[in-house]
Amino acid sequence: MLDHTLESSALRGRAVPELAVSFARTPDEVVEAQRLRYKVFAGELGANIPQAAPGIDSDFYDAHCEHLLVRDTRSGEVVGTYRLLPGPRAQQLGSFYADSEFDLTRLRHLRESTVEIGRSCVHPDYRSGATIARLWSGLAAYAAQGGYRYLMGCASLGMADGGRRAAGIYRGLAREHLSPVEYRVFPRCELPLEALGGEADALPPPLVKGYVRVGAWICGAPAWDPDFNTADLLMLLPLSRMNARYARHFLNA
Repeated sequence: MLDHTLESSALRGRAVPELAVSFARTPDEVVEAQRLRYKVFAGELGANIPQAAPGIDSDFYDAHCEHLLVRDTRSGEVVGTYRLLPGPRAQQLGSFYADSEFDLTRLRHLRESTVEIGRSCVHPDYRSGATIARLWSGLAAYAAQGGYRYLMGCASLGMADGGRRAAGIYRGLAREHLSPVEYRVFPRCELPLEALGGEADALPPPLVKGYVRVGAWICGAPAWDPDFNTADLLMLLPLSRMNARYARHFLNA
């Protein structure tokens, strides 16, 4: 779950775009999502992404995931995306993506009823609450229709300063939003929190704030992702914890 959702100045002073949410139904639509991901992750954030094809962010899991799209209906462009890996499919594959970053042993009993969400990104010209609401309405509807009880994924914090801000964000969030110990996970490549002073008042990015606002837990210390150069938090949202007001909002967006 990468966070690139700050409100864009490009949206101010122009007509509000007409947005529609759907799932990719063809290989070409999946490629549209992968091109947007590459544009944001590699072009904007400098992630080191191996390319199977020019300008494409793809990995092993893409072929097994559902790809949620937000499209500007006027231009036809895909401007937001998430990918979703339902638990039963992850069981067949042998892992969630998050298994590569964390030891998820304590969540083993939740796998069948969990949807892993990730690779979230929004086009820089569409970083607004409206785009995020469309993405979340798609996530909520998918989970409800499939009878899933948990959403899980890695939320990324930038490390342009070497990780001090990420360490500060984690410490601040952990005071109120750390999961019960039975849901705790363990990073395979842990961010060296003891060596990082951290910014005492560092604010979490909008997507992470949104997750904890609706009831998500942080399941332990952040992992370092060297390819994206991010500190990743494993977030777990039991849908039973979702505030009823938010649940109604997202399911009716």
